[in-house]
Amino acid sequence: MSEIAGQTAALRSGATAVVHESYSFACMRCGHGWEQSYEIEHHTDADGHEFVIYVADQQVVPSPLSRPACQNCDGHVVRIMRAGQVSSVRDAAHRHQHRAPQAGPVEVPEVPEVPAQAEERHHWQLSDLLHPFHHRKAS
Repeated sequence: MSEIAGQTAALRSGATAVVHESYSFACMRCGHGWEQSYEIEHHTDADGHEFVIYVADQQVVPSPLSRPACQNCDGHVVRIMRAGQVSSVRDAAHRHQHRAPQAGPVEVPEVPEVPAQAEERHHWQLSDLLHPFHHRKAS
């Protein structure tokens, strides 16, 4: 095991360039979302072939673009997005989770009592509604 760690350390020390990339991930199976930043180290082997090593949290990891796995359910149907997508959704959800203010006593306006005569209102018929149109003169 120490041989592998030594080889990894030797590889990492020979980087020709280091690029920092961050990605957002969303699992299509369980809905879990997370973000991860990577140091992408560019190397050249003894034969002159270029290769890259992905490093996350000081650990050499597989490329997140090859076969990402959900940190929550280990599912492999994972959507990869640009950095900040998960945090912006979480921030928006947090802003919308405001609590309703506590209600105080509710005051109901007084409604005047309706006299019995007023309750006997005219019941409208369709002919009553159409009446104004029947008396219109054609010009």
